[in-house]
Amino acid sequence: MASSSTASNYNHSSDVELVEEAAIRSELVEVEEEDLLKFPEIPAIRIPERSEDSSNNNNNSGSNQNAWSSAFHARSHSTTPRSRQSSPRSPAGFRDNFGLLASSSSNTSHGSPPLQATRFSNLYNNRSNSSNLNSWNFLKIFGVFLRKNPNQQQRGLVINKSKGKTGAAGRLWYRKKRVRGLVVIIGLIGFFFLMNWWMLSRLPDDSALNSNHGFLNVNSSSVRGEWSKFGKGKRPHRVLFSRMLALAAHALAEGESKAEPKDLWLEPLLPVSAWKRCAEVRNWEPNEGRNGYIIVSANGGMNQQRVAVCNAVTLARLLNSTLVVPKFLFSSVWRDVSQFSDIYQEEHFINYSKPDIRVVKELPLELRSLDLEAIGSIVTDSDIMKEAKPSFYLKKILPIILKNRVVHLIGFGNRLAFDPIPFELQRLRCRCNFHALRFIPKIQQAGALLLQRMRQYKPHRGPLDQYLVGPFASSMDQNMHPAKKSRYLALHLRFEIDMAAHSMCEFGGGVEEREELEAYRAVHFPALTHLMKTTKLPSAAELRSEGKCPLAPEEAVLMLAALGFKRKTRVYLAGAHIYGGKSRLAALTNLYPNMVTKENLLSSSEIEPFTNYSSQLAALDFIGCAAADAFAMTDSGSQLSSLVTGYRIYYGDGRMPTIRPNKRRLASIFTKNSTIEWREFEERVRKAVKESKQVQERPVARSIYRHPRCPECMCNTTTDLVSRRLLIN
Repeated sequence: MASSSTASNYNHSSDVELVEEAAIRSELVEVEEEDLLKFPEIPAIRIPERSEDSSNNNNNSGSNQNAWSSAFHARSHSTTPRSRQSSPRSPAGFRDNFGLLASSSSNTSHGSPPLQATRFSNLYNNRSNSSNLNSWNFLKIFGVFLRKNPNQQQRGLVINKSKGKTGAAGRLWYRKKRVRGLVVIIGLIGFFFLMNWWMLSRLPDDSALNSNHGFLNVNSSSVRGEWSKFGKGKRPHRVLFSRMLALAAHALAEGESKAEPKDLWLEPLLPVSAWKRCAEVRNWEPNEGRNGYIIVSANGGMNQQRVAVCNAVTLARLLNSTLVVPKFLFSSVWRDVSQFSDIYQEEHFINYSKPDIRVVKELPLELRSLDLEAIGSIVTDSDIMKEAKPSFYLKKILPIILKNRVVHLIGFGNRLAFDPIPFELQRLRCRCNFHALRFIPKIQQAGALLLQRMRQYKPHRGPLDQYLVGPFASSMDQNMHPAKKSRYLALHLRFEIDMAAHSMCEFGGGVEEREELEAYRAVHFPALTHLMKTTKLPSAAELRSEGKCPLAPEEAVLMLAALGFKRKTRVYLAGAHIYGGKSRLAALTNLYPNMVTKENLLSSSEIEPFTNYSSQLAALDFIGCAAADAFAMTDSGSQLSSLVTGYRIYYGDGRMPTIRPNKRRLASIFTKNSTIEWREFEERVRKAVKESKQVQERPVARSIYRHPRCPECMCNTTTDLVSRRLLIN
């Protein structure tokens, strides 16, 4: 009876629970729908049905309860990460009711273990138990459910409704704040790009110049347009210093309304003006050249040949010999068949040199038929050390002349030392370079047109014009328009493939560039190729850090922008075929659209006589650079840069500034291109270039063609004045 009564009570209790749960479920549906409308972002989770477990027999009920408890316990101790939003702690009443049901089930089961404590029940074990109805009322009031995880077979838990609303509101506030933050960031980025576009679009287009005069046609020369074009097509190299070029573009745009630095177009006038040219002064008797004849075949380009001619004149005076008008060898690099009379005025050279040496156009008839090689009168450049002293020629070459009456020096170039040389011989060198060599009228006339168009036909006659273009300097004045004088900058960008290959440096072209330069070296510089294979030479990075690499176009334009040259500046670009072609020059034409070359300035009919004659074209570059209001070089080892620099010093009277960058200093600055700011870059470049403008006397053993400030070539009036005062006292 007791057991029957107990079973009856249990069944009655179960029926009551089923009724209550059915009512609660209907209410939960309403709460669930209402909460879905309020919180659509939180999915409604159905609470598992307890009635299915209650309909089973007692044994099954007990085992199911234990299984559910084990699953629930496993859920509570699972290491699977869950978000706070999907796993809130359950209300106390809800946990206690589940504990009460588990206890009741354990009392009716046969030896079933009690429900194990979980982290949920232990947290609130001091709370009083309440009925199932109160527990579901909590669920109805707060209306926030836990998502069921089917993989772990866990029961859903209920959150306090007020906490759920607060949490949802907090999440909504956080979400709105995050969205606002993203909108602000996107707005700032958009503002930056808008300002960037505006700044670039404000760059003026100053290229609308007379196309008949050869200026570059850069109608779409804004920075934005040029950079977009530069990015199209196959690039022979990667863009170097792209960050710094962008900063330079901004600096040039902002600097249009600012004044240029005061010393940009000037030299230190006071110390420079103390030096006056005096190489034309002679203090010896003419040399009749009785010992024999010297034939010189000079190699290289126009500028190397110019140096060889002046060294040959000096050697003829040293050996008391007659000089045959020098010959020029055909170069596989320059590929020019021009001879002395195709570039220089032969008669002027002969006549001007008479007080110093005897010069003839050909050998006498009795010597023309001699086999010079058979009699041992052929001397190559490999037989003469570089920059040999005068004693070498007196011991080795003079005996050949005295024996055979003639010697032929093949490949004669930089084969005479600058020190120690007797005073008058050194002065003869200067006299030959600055006075005896004059370009032929054809080159002078084309050079005069070049200067007129660079100056835009404005009245601005330079101090070197009469020495460079001769009688055509006066004709330039007739075509001038009355207006403010126009000045220009000349840039010698020594970046031809022969220079790039010989330097053993790298310029951003990767494997393709290395293979191309190696192939060029193998053909044109085989000795260098052999040296690279048999000797451990410095790496390209080490060469660059030591300042042994020529400046790339990107580095050159950054230097000009840092020095303060405005974007409107007219730039004459000297040089032959730039390695990399037009794409390599994009940085220059982008930042300085008024950049021109001799090919742009002269019409096709005007430049046609010089086509395929690289030495004659180099002579036009010499005129364009020497007469410029400011001259910038990118490689101090270039012969053109050296000769132009010396010419400007000798005839410039302190009004022809030359920019000679210290490549080692610049290399250390360019290595920080990814982090350095433009203002710091500007200051460091200006400081490095300013130091190179210091006026000093020629250092020992340095080229007298590049450094004519020495007693042999120029007289220091300050020193002479002090000397005279000492003599008087």
